[in-house]
Amino acid sequence: MDFLSCKDIRFFNRHIACRCLSLLFIVLVFRAIFLPIFPGFSSFQQNNFDWIHISSYISPSENGIRRDKYLEVPQIVWGLNNQKIAFARACLTARLLNRTLLMPSLSASLFYKEVDLLQPISFDKVFQFEEFNSRCSGFVQLGRYKELSNKTEYYELQKGSGRKWTLDRDMAQLRELKVNPIDRVEIIRIVGKNPFLWQDHWPVKDYAKVFECLVLVDEIAEEAERVVSKIKEIGSTVRNKSDAIGITINSKSSISQSVPYVAVHMRIEKDWMIHCKKLEQRSNITQICSNKEEIMKHVGHIVGFRDPTVVYLAVADSLLEDSSILNGWKEGLLPYEKKRLGVWDIYRKYPYLIQSAIDYEVCLRADIFVGNSFSTFSSLVVLERTQKLIRMGVTQSCDTDVRWPSYAYNIVGESGGAQKWTTDMTGSSLQDISYGSNRITC
Repeated sequence: MDFLSCKDIRFFNRHIACRCLSLLFIVLVFRAIFLPIFPGFSSFQQNNFDWIHISSYISPSENGIRRDKYLEVPQIVWGLNNQKIAFARACLTARLLNRTLLMPSLSASLFYKEVDLLQPISFDKVFQFEEFNSRCSGFVQLGRYKELSNKTEYYELQKGSGRKWTLDRDMAQLRELKVNPIDRVEIIRIVGKNPFLWQDHWPVKDYAKVFECLVLVDEIAEEAERVVSKIKEIGSTVRNKSDAIGITINSKSSISQSVPYVAVHMRIEKDWMIHCKKLEQRSNITQICSNKEEIMKHVGHIVGFRDPTVVYLAVADSLLEDSSILNGWKEGLLPYEKKRLGVWDIYRKYPYLIQSAIDYEVCLRADIFVGNSFSTFSSLVVLERTQKLIRMGVTQSCDTDVRWPSYAYNIVGESGGAQKWTTDMTGSSLQDISYGSNRITC
């Protein structure tokens, strides 16, 4: 029987060790590559990734948002502006993950507790898809489901909630999604929670950037233009009758340039009054609810109105229980709502979301806007109006003679009128706008 020499044994041991190391390397590679497609991958818990070092976080692509990796979010619900905030929060989450946001489903109706009554509506039925991507190119990106290469492979994430779910824990969860092998999955699907309720990690200016990219589809924009034109047409008529203008206005373009109007977001609907009273009790703040008489009084005491002036009342008609909102206004202020204005036929053919979108545009374009600082609708109108002034180079937007001023009627300002209102664009989060505040800069 032959015996191996010492030299042969050393060679043999090295050979075995190399083969073992090679085999271990192959196992790790296969685990990283094929683990995402195994059944049950979507239900991984945090401890499944204990073997991954946090230092392996990937850095954002130098070429911007990736077009081959996607984030999917739940159907977006509630009112128009809650939905806009939820959409922006989803966009900014996708941006953090360096992913394209799959075009979400909005909700045409206001019912959010009865899931079967949500009436889903595609994002591109309300806002222009291509225009959004063009304006937000390099910042955030929307994608369509038809772009997916494999719709069956995804990582499912349950968003945390409750008092113990802090900002830090939420951010840690998001950062974990940027760790391999999760980051290699084509789709990360977040389930179980409306994005409006997600933790807020982004400054106001980032939200403002997303909002600037939202452009109504032509059909809705044209309907809003018809409403604005009708307001200005009536304003022109009443001013000519009182010799306030002194000239006859014939063309729509002249009307659009010459006749100012005031828009009041009159939040006195039954759902709002229930919500605001509960909010006052929880927060121990009395400057939230305003009844009809208080609104009329505070609007009437705003300095600078030219008499007569048409006042458009933006109100959710289907939720309004007070039919006397046109009575009791200060002399010289001529209140109009949809029916008296003669535009109810425009609104009635659309669901709640589209009606709200038209009203939003009418309020945004008003010469003077008055709203409630605890309303997301009013808050986003003021944010966009503040942005508009900043783009024009206006830095002191609280000045009394600034163009396109905004006011909060739930807070009493000088002369007993509504308080001047601008958005703090340096805010570190959208907290005040998302849930309302009596801190309104001016």
